[in-house]
Amino acid sequence: MHTSFTAFKLIRYAVAYVFIISGLMKFLNADIAGHFLHLGLPYPHIMLNVIIILEIGCGLLILLNKSVKNAAIPLMAIMAGALLLTKLPNLEAGFLPFAFQARLDIVTFILLIILYRLYP
Repeated sequence: MHTSFTAFKLIRYAVAYVFIISGLMKFLNADIAGHFLHLGLPYPHIMLNVIIILEIGCGLLILLNKSVKNAAIPLMAIMAGALLLTKLPNLEAGFLPFAFQARLDIVTFILLIILYRLYP
């Protein structure tokens, strides 16, 4: 049996990897969790747990090719929040420092849009 390794699968695997690892690191690493807790969000401990569950859960759904379109929606919201809360303040230092700091978030956001738009 031949399994096709398409660009779409590669995008799914890459996005799943980013979010599963991100969620696990927030869960396992106190420094990363502490950074998140000091972003100024309301109910930071609850928000941290929700984000961890969404990142790992939606990442697994995308990895397993289950409800990919629905899983991409909360992850796009997480990425938009990450850009606004952690990367946008870097604009004060200039566009290039902002672009450098936000590069991976922007690429991940674009990949999520591709998954959402192209998934049946």
